[in-house]
Amino acid sequence: MKDVTPVTDGWRLRLADRLPDGSAARLPAGLAERLTGGAGLPAVVPGCVHTDLMAAGLLADPFLDRNETEAAWVGHADWTYETLLPPRDSRHERSDLVFEGLDTVAEIRLGGAVLGATRNMHRGHRFDVTGPHGAEATPLTVAFTSAYTEAERVRALVGERPNAYPEPFQYIRKMACSFGWDWGPTLVTAGIWKPVRIEHWSTARLARVTPLVTVDGGAGRVEVRLELERTATGAERELTARLRVGQTLVETAVPAGADRISVTAEIPDPALWWPRGYGGQPLYDCEITLLDGSAELDGWQRRIGFRTVALDTAPDARGSAFTLVVNGTPVFARGVNWIPDDALPTRIDAARYRRRLTQAADAGVDLIRVWGGGLYESDDFYDACDELGLLVWQDFLFACAAYPEEQPLRGEIEAEARENVTRLAPHPSLALWNGNNENLWGFRDWDWEQELAGDSWGEGYYLGLLPRVVAETDPTRPYWAGSPWSGSWDHHPNDPGHGTAHSWDVWNRTDYTDYLDSVPRFVAEFGWQAPPAFATVRRAISDRPLTPGSPGMLHHQKAGDGNGKLARGLAHHFPVPDDFDRWHYLTQVNQARAVATGIEHWRSHWPACAGTIVWQLNDCWPVTSWAAIDGDEREKPLYHELKRLYADRLLTVRRAADDSGALAGALVNQGALDWSGTAVLRRVAVDGEILAEARLPFTAPARSVATLAVPPRLRPAAGSDRELLTFEADGLRALWFAARDKDFDYPAPRWDIAVTADGDTAQVTVTARTLLRDLLLQADRLDPAAAADRGLTTLLPGESVTITVRGWPRPTAEAAAAALHCVNSAVRDAAPAHRAEAAETVQ
Repeated sequence: MKDVTPVTDGWRLRLADRLPDGSAARLPAGLAERLTGGAGLPAVVPGCVHTDLMAAGLLADPFLDRNETEAAWVGHADWTYETLLPPRDSRHERSDLVFEGLDTVAEIRLGGAVLGATRNMHRGHRFDVTGPHGAEATPLTVAFTSAYTEAERVRALVGERPNAYPEPFQYIRKMACSFGWDWGPTLVTAGIWKPVRIEHWSTARLARVTPLVTVDGGAGRVEVRLELERTATGAERELTARLRVGQTLVETAVPAGADRISVTAEIPDPALWWPRGYGGQPLYDCEITLLDGSAELDGWQRRIGFRTVALDTAPDARGSAFTLVVNGTPVFARGVNWIPDDALPTRIDAARYRRRLTQAADAGVDLIRVWGGGLYESDDFYDACDELGLLVWQDFLFACAAYPEEQPLRGEIEAEARENVTRLAPHPSLALWNGNNENLWGFRDWDWEQELAGDSWGEGYYLGLLPRVVAETDPTRPYWAGSPWSGSWDHHPNDPGHGTAHSWDVWNRTDYTDYLDSVPRFVAEFGWQAPPAFATVRRAISDRPLTPGSPGMLHHQKAGDGNGKLARGLAHHFPVPDDFDRWHYLTQVNQARAVATGIEHWRSHWPACAGTIVWQLNDCWPVTSWAAIDGDEREKPLYHELKRLYADRLLTVRRAADDSGALAGALVNQGALDWSGTAVLRRVAVDGEILAEARLPFTAPARSVATLAVPPRLRPAAGSDRELLTFEADGLRALWFAARDKDFDYPAPRWDIAVTADGDTAQVTVTARTLLRDLLLQADRLDPAAAADRGLTTLLPGESVTITVRGWPRPTAEAAAAALHCVNSAVRDAAPAHRAEAAETVQ
């Protein structure tokens, strides 16, 4: 069997002796001399330059205040990693130096010899270092050129291409968002970002293993495609490939000279893998062993799952569908978009992936879209998705730019695609390959076509190269050319009647109630911003006073006119908040309300709409953004709202498409069992008096939506500021107000609070004495380590809610009361000024 030796110890980092033009001017005074002389700094591998500089106390945390700007020089400099490679004392014929990932442009030298060069963060590299078995260690050097330098070199070769941001990310195969995004910092990393090892082997090794798992008629089939590399002495040897799937064992002869072969195992009646909410997630060990006679040469092991996945794009009366079908069952995808979980991705470990993805599953999510400006994540990510039943929509790594199709990029892109399709093929969670993010749309709508004047821009990748790679490498999964994409140039790329749609005009230009105006076939991106949790803001930003427009807050708002859009979004619904705390609370409310408006509407139109993917689940640093979980891993109110929105059963009230004022209650049932019962509809006065009531029987079959017409006598009068409609069934409730919050006559909020504690866990029970709209206990204001199990809750007079708070060592009712917010106060406290302003407008 081959021997594997990790190369993790003794690494040192130094700044290159010659700096790229202009870099020296960006360095803090005296730092160049410290980093270029002597023995350099200790370096962690895997790791990156930023984290090593931070560990040495030479770089302030770029996530705090405006330190990001002071770290810009790091990405413009060249860096060198050095270590000593131990003596290659091995009985094997061949020794390979294997880098799983280098970020990004590097020259590798062993002793005085150049082994090779790399220019792609998204693939691995292997170098033959077979040589005399000496007794001395050999210097190993990895010299990184600034990603900016390489990007500008390639731009000069291929010509200018448009993109959505000012940085040159489309000219280099590197995590695009490291150059900054409308939610992320500009931290252009460099380093040995994945493990390094020496592999010693003889005769032959497994160069590539691709298991293709299919199910037909209840029988499972695993075809494992093998690519071998042989030594000179092993070239003409007949070998054996042994495949084990669960308890099934198959052996196949590998003819002399052959370097490609398939081994197939038939598995009768396998237990099927399902997305969460549809069934279990059984996984089978799949092992390949390469043998020379009885001697084991190499091995490979992963876990696989048996399931079928297809994409239904059939034409119908509304246009054409976009529905994922798993094991023959159409799925409404309850999705979230995923960005890299840290702007310095080498800090993301298996435990962190598990925490974040468990949060997603706990919120009812069943699909994660890995967005195209980030990474092909580590196997730890996909392993967790396999176990949690989270379907994965994987973008190829192209986003928001015109990408040149010439060399040196084209060859790198094909190699990257083949490597990653092969690497991810074992994972049953992986359900869809997607060609790009917004580039087909950008060509049509963002004035690229005229600017390009016939130059390549990526279409050949999305409609040619990538579907061919998927078809050749992993034909068991569907491919889609982009998001948004209508499936053909016969329709606009973002045509809501065909394929996938992105809904951004609402956030950018209008109000979230405009989500109600359309029913796209599949909403792959939509969202609304809010700041991070209060404790996260306080940790990351030292502004005094802290205001929405204070310098640190503005630096941690990367979206164009982001604060202006937040303000305009609030103005549709609330009086202008007069302090930071109220602004912070109301923007959190507006984010949750916006996303709820879209999801409730679109889910209620299943199967015409077959999925929503919220932008976005997570953040990569502390920032005002669209995320449900902030950069310090704290859950925003949106996260808790997703638990309701993505539950198997959901109630909502929807208005008729015409101007009749008619209302209907929708009962969304995504569960496997029929849902029957009696729905209770009430017209309720603001003081809690029931003005009218109806009890209506309903049946919502499994995986369907049932609707009930709301009797006219139960509809609050148009614009009513003192009545609301409640719609209840089996402990669920939906509310409908005829007036916007700023026009509703909320009572002064009154409640009782009781607190009980067990250690650092407390139960906070709030009993409403009046209507309380969107009550929120901000637990992190009680203690930065504290977290609550609930978000926004509306209570009618006399109702109670119990909130569990963990991580609160000294609980008191007084402290809990101080951390409670509700819409009533936000509207009433501003009401006199707001109403005077409204009266002036009318006059």
